[in-house]
Amino acid sequence: MTGRVIGHDPAIRDFIDAARGGRLHHAWLLTGPRGVGKATLAWSIARWLLSGADSDDLSVAADDPTARRIAALSEPRLQLIRRPWDDKASRLRAEITVDEVRKLLSFFHLSAAEGGRRVAIIDAADEMNVSAANALLKVLEEPPAETLILMIAHQPARLLPTIRSRCRTLRLNPLPPAMMTRVLADLGINEDAEPLAALSDGSVGEALRLAGQDGLARYQQIIDLFATLPRMDRLAAAKLADGAAGRANADGDPFDLTATLLDRFLTRTARAGLMGAPVPQAAQGEGALLARLSPDDLSARVWADAQARLSARARAGRAVNLDPAALVMDMLTELAHLPPAQSALPAKG
Repeated sequence: MTGRVIGHDPAIRDFIDAARGGRLHHAWLLTGPRGVGKATLAWSIARWLLSGADSDDLSVAADDPTARRIAALSEPRLQLIRRPWDDKASRLRAEITVDEVRKLLSFFHLSAAEGGRRVAIIDAADEMNVSAANALLKVLEEPPAETLILMIAHQPARLLPTIRSRCRTLRLNPLPPAMMTRVLADLGINEDAEPLAALSDGSVGEALRLAGQDGLARYQQIIDLFATLPRMDRLAAAKLADGAAGRANADGDPFDLTATLLDRFLTRTARAGLMGAPVPQAAQGEGALLARLSPDDLSARVWADAQARLSARARAGRAVNLDPAALVMDMLTELAHLPPAQSALPAKG
């Protein structure tokens, strides 16, 4: 539904130049952090191409008939491939199945008789299972005429190398803090725009998720907890861990939020050892805390290693339904015993 792409002018120019220059590749891979605007760009490209617009920023009039059909998912020249709904489990399936990709094959075959440009959006391509990926590869090897496949990928390394090699890549970079603040203000988020921009790492979608789940308060809880090092407050740690054990609902998953914020904390701590305390801060006292936890590049390496290790553990633990509170408590305990944590000077006052 988003009418314009914000902050990704280089990617827009690359695509428009290719389209106008007769060098429009049949498959494009849209990559970048989750929530940075990849889907917004894909839908903007689809509207621009199928409506025949000639704007320099992919904009299309809101009352354009094609744009209205696309908004209603009723445009016959557009096919959306995504994770299917599982009626038995009453939720989306974990992967894009081969049956969904076969719909793409049928779409290209049936729409070919009508002529004209056809567009398919795969959201997200790195969610395809092996059978689906192999089926898509056959399409990419022998692409139908006048077709464009737009593949959104949060983790392109998970795709088959043969799929990546047959696509042209559009990389969307995180938005800088100043632009993030302006975008959030346009969306009605003014008071917490700066810390949300810092914590979301340049992703508007992530900033909105954090705002909706009170993520700043949870991150402040993490900062306050680690400020008790080198002797971590066990009661505060247990409270943080228990907060991750709530049931997932329409607002989000408490465990996923906690794991994401711990991951973000470790990333920012590692960066502090290399580049100094972050500006702007995402929580009160964050700068001073990261400066004493990660004073040099050796400390930064320890925190970076911990981030990679614990991030993988969180994903694995969730996959096998381990107790969220116990998993988070285990992670906190391990972090508290890392050498930089134990050697950090106690907080003043």
